Amino acid sequence: MKILITLFTAVSIFFSFGSYAKTIMLSTKGPGAGNPFWASVEAGAKDAAAEFGVDLIILSPPQESDVMAQVAQIEDQIAKGVDAIAIAPTDPNAVAPILEEAMAAGVPVVYIDTNGINEGVTFIGTNNINGAKLAADYICSQIPKGSDVAILQGMITQTTGQHRAEGSNKGLTECGMNIVAELPANWDTAKGMSVMEDIITGNPNIKAVFASNDNMGLGAIEALKNADMLDDVVVVGFDANPDAAASVAKGEMSATVAQFSYNMGYMGVENALKLANGETIPDNIDTGTVLVTKENAADFM
Repeated sequence: MKILITLFTAVSIFFSFGSYAKTIMLSTKGPGAGNPFWASVEAGAKDAAAEFGVDLIILSPPQESDVMAQVAQIEDQIAKGVDAIAIAPTDPNAVAPILEEAMAAGVPVVYIDTNGINEGVTFIGTNNINGAKLAADYICSQIPKGSDVAILQGMITQTTGQHRAEGSNKGLTECGMNIVAELPANWDTAKGMSVMEDIITGNPNIKAVFASNDNMGLGAIEALKNADMLDDVVVVGFDANPDAAASVAKGEMSATVAQFSYNMGYMGVENALKLANGETIPDNIDTGTVLVTKENAADFM
């Protein structure tokens, strides 16, 4: 009996101090397999989980547009008793109600990559307005004022897509460029290629394109190659994934904006854990951006 009481006391002390491993859900917009950006986010999250002794659950919808799949995954993890959630919301408005349910149940939430609309939730990621303006400023330095330029937008329902559209438009307008097209290609390479083909058809004098992510930028490059126009058009992407960095090194993509996706995953887990342990964190944690050109492309390959 004495041994059982001692064991019970030890277990009680163990759990009362919260020393058991916390379980954190990382909810991304898409699977890391086949997408270098999300693969990097996952790598950062896994490293943080290993360092801090976290049980990490990584889930994502099969496609970035599959909002309801992400909602269902969050519902399931709340029911299973997850301790905290780090999420890149596919659609901030659509996932807001389930995140409110999570927080009401005592499950803290942090956003990564894409900001949401729930009040009081920390955002960990890139300042996308500033990053897109960085790309626009580079374009302005490469072509004459008044040149025809285009913007390939991401999913405009997402704050990431909205902010990159806003930052690039602002930068290109301020330096006197003629924006002839602002069209969504939904973060997709094939869509980027087809939209760029349409832009070329209507605007044969196009001199530059800002693609709101590298996938669309690589698609635009294929369209420009097929039209024998790549040598005359500046293409700037966003993400600095390895394929884009290699394209920059080859002189096809002119530049891309690096956002540190690994940091998003790592800091997402790190700060979700802090909240789960009752600590406070800043409202906004900027993971940084840098312009990638031929000079530093090898660092991102």
